[in-house]
Amino acid sequence: MKLVPAWLAAAAIVVSGAAWAQNQPAAMGAESVRVSATVVAIDLPNRMVTLKGSDGETSVIKVGPEVKNLAQVKVGDVVTSEYTMAVALELKKGGSGIASSTQQSASGAAKAGEKPAGVMKNTTVIVANVTKVDTAKKMVTVKGASGESVTMAVRDPAVLSQIKVGDQVEAVFTEALMVSVSPPTAKK
Repeated sequence: MKLVPAWLAAAAIVVSGAAWAQNQPAAMGAESVRVSATVVAIDLPNRMVTLKGSDGETSVIKVGPEVKNLAQVKVGDVVTSEYTMAVALELKKGGSGIASSTQQSASGAAKAGEKPAGVMKNTTVIVANVTKVDTAKKMVTVKGASGESVTMAVRDPAVLSQIKVGDQVEAVFTEALMVSVSPPTAKK
């Protein structure tokens, strides 16, 4: 599964803090990006929408059939997208030794007659086994359910001193995408 290396890369960036040493889950990193663009043209028969960003650049988007209520979109409407990614980590002292990876997805869409909107959320829970701790280099190697090993940096020496071979690292990796269309705001 390719999400294991993505999670571990994200974890390598954010691994620090005493939460690991305390066996407490901690949102070690979260980031959101929000983008808005104005609808400047619509070709309903071909499901093409032209959007203009705040930088003045335009993009033509082919809207798939999964987007319901496209006929409700009007020139001047504002399309807003927000993407959020978060990683929460927990050190499990003397873990079970069983690595695992599970995924859950959820989605929702606007009701009939409303402006198009939707939300998608993916959550991946990964349990990886600590197979090597290199205190001199401040590195920890973990092996996930796929059998792939990844070595990552641990910035905080106090945290590193708490990690031992045989422990497990559990990560909850969450991605969410929300898209909405709203009428233009009235100018004052």
